[in-house]
Amino acid sequence: MRSISKLEKNSTYLKIIWDDGIESKFNYLWLRDNCPTAHDKDSRHRMFSILNVSPEINPKNYNILENGNLEIEWSEGNHKSIYNPSWLRENCYTIKNNTKYVSPYKLWDSKLQSKLKTIEIDYDYIINSEEGLIKWLELLHHSGIAIVKNAPVEKNSAFKILNKISHTRETFFKTPFEVINIPKPNNSAYTAHALKNHMDLPWFENPPGYQFLHCLTNSAKGGNSSAVDAFAVADYLRKNEKDIFDILVNTPLKFRDKDYTQEAIRSFYGTAISLTKDGDFNDVRYSIATLDALDCHPDKMDSVYKAHHRFGKLLHDNKFQINFRLEPGDIFSFNNRRLLHGRTEFDPNSGHRHLQGYYMDRDEIIGRLNYLKK
Repeated sequence: MRSISKLEKNSTYLKIIWDDGIESKFNYLWLRDNCPTAHDKDSRHRMFSILNVSPEINPKNYNILENGNLEIEWSEGNHKSIYNPSWLRENCYTIKNNTKYVSPYKLWDSKLQSKLKTIEIDYDYIINSEEGLIKWLELLHHSGIAIVKNAPVEKNSAFKILNKISHTRETFFKTPFEVINIPKPNNSAYTAHALKNHMDLPWFENPPGYQFLHCLTNSAKGGNSSAVDAFAVADYLRKNEKDIFDILVNTPLKFRDKDYTQEAIRSFYGTAISLTKDGDFNDVRYSIATLDALDCHPDKMDSVYKAHHRFGKLLHDNKFQINFRLEPGDIFSFNNRRLLHGRTEFDPNSGHRHLQGYYMDRDEIIGRLNYLKK
């Protein structure tokens, strides 16, 4: 456990020099806002409002107690705060901002084709062990893809394994949604047509984070699946074609729900690639089928379309894409906002093809993994 060696008061922050020589700066408002007494002991929600003090608040007195805790007597409110040094060290934003960011994502390309076994995991292993559930969640979070093998093939039977993670996300497609060939389809998924690599529901402000396609039967000729790590394609563009990458990151594209059965008009502007605060990849928003008529500035339209065209070509390039066939009992699981999926055309007269689909928010995957790991 780290201990405090020295304290130094500055105009807006208290400097802590730790026993290993590392220096931390703690802003006074930040310290007052994070006083251990600021949170309700049961709900853990912050009950103290920073608006109850002035922006000029500062330590009237401060010292290190015998047990190593930091004590601060504040200039306002007749209040003392006591901080555990372990908590301060763990939450030190000086250290965090000086630490190089390491992405959790393992990017992949077509080389994964020869190593599909590495993303497969048995249904019973997940159902019967926490270890199996963690492995599944790690595959989903880090690689963005996993194929669960040997699941039951009864309708709605995927709920049992999905509920090991959390609740599913309901949409107007209902849960599960049926991926079958139907007359007068309201979505291209409900046809026998080939589907280009795409994400689902890009016209939502917050598209579903993960998708699970449970194969019940697949005896029709054709209907093979494809997948591409769009983060890997985006990474390639950032490193090799920065002008294209910058257009895709900075130009909002318009997507629209074209489902004729709906009594709502859903549309959303989103960039093809979005980044996190650390510059890592957050989302890829791509769907040829539901891209609306673009309304970019006329001076930019040509460059935007050429960037969109280039991105699409790479998202279907054999050096990035993998291909496989779903078998009954497979659950194709993937990050819907990272991995694009598609399929080849199939002949509905040659056999039956029936998948059931489920959505889940990304928060549930990452939140459950964090809980199980800690």
